Amino acid sequence: MTRFSTVLSGIAAVVALVLGVAAQAQSAYPNRPITLVVPYPPGGSADILARTVGAELGKRLGQPVVIDNRGGAGTAIGTKVVASAAPDGYTLLLGTVSSQAINPAMNKVAYDPLKDFTAVSPLASIPFVLAVNPAAKIDSVAALIAQAKAQPDGLSYASAGPGTSNHLAGELLASEAHIRLLHVPYKGSAPALNDVIAGVVPMMFDLQTTTLPYLKSGKLKALAVTSKTRSSLLPDVPTMIESGLPGYEVTAWFGVFAPAGLPAPILARLNTDITDILKTPEMTARLRELGAELESGDPVTYAAYARSESVKWADVIKRYGLAP
Repeated sequence: MTRFSTVLSGIAAVVALVLGVAAQAQSAYPNRPITLVVPYPPGGSADILARTVGAELGKRLGQPVVIDNRGGAGTAIGTKVVASAAPDGYTLLLGTVSSQAINPAMNKVAYDPLKDFTAVSPLASIPFVLAVNPAAKIDSVAALIAQAKAQPDGLSYASAGPGTSNHLAGELLASEAHIRLLHVPYKGSAPALNDVIAGVVPMMFDLQTTTLPYLKSGKLKALAVTSKTRSSLLPDVPTMIESGLPGYEVTAWFGVFAPAGLPAPILARLNTDITDILKTPEMTARLRELGAELESGDPVTYAAYARSESVKWADVIKRYGLAP
């Protein structure tokens, strides 16, 4: 054997060894705890959902799923942690419409929501409700649009602050219905909702989770939900699409993402386990308690959805000059 052949044989042996070790590592996945980063403080809907799903995922994988709350910068801090992590399946992200679509379009963030992540699986979505104070005497989306067109300054609506989902929901309504709406920002959803209940501002888009008690008590009236299909918690309330706005869909969605380059076997394992968890009666009931609607799908479809959401909100934000 020539020296050249000997060198080639040595290289081949090393490559085979590396590939063998890599394959063994993937087949043994997971062999240590997994971190699920939540880019929000503890206690909110995202945190509760992450802990609920994470506990069940840990049972299936045979390793604990540790929740790491990294709130701040409108989700950018925690999201960047995952974008910079190794794509080995041991660092995952509880991604949301804010982290993957709205915040990157509104602000300069140190990650690319499309290039830096692998979409693993959707989890759930919470629709918004277009809620009005009964004293406003607006009984439908059509009546709201007609009233807005009759008022030169437009109807006012409350939100949790500039760039929040309920702010952008109002901007999307104005765009789709060709009306003018006056945005009244607050420092959080709670004070905004309180002023709608008090009649200071006539209406607001808010999550069905927080709106539901006031709808049941009659302090607010629901005109429509913002999801593509009707909410199981509000089956008698039409969607915005049914109300004459075919392009209107806004939800607070949640899903699992990993760093870009996640190996296919690990991606398939995580997607399958998460999908199976979501289909259990116990998880369905728990999501219903959170006011959330179950979402499931394969990684390719979910990646396409995340991309479409990124494009949609970037367009809305650019159109209205909302980015700083």
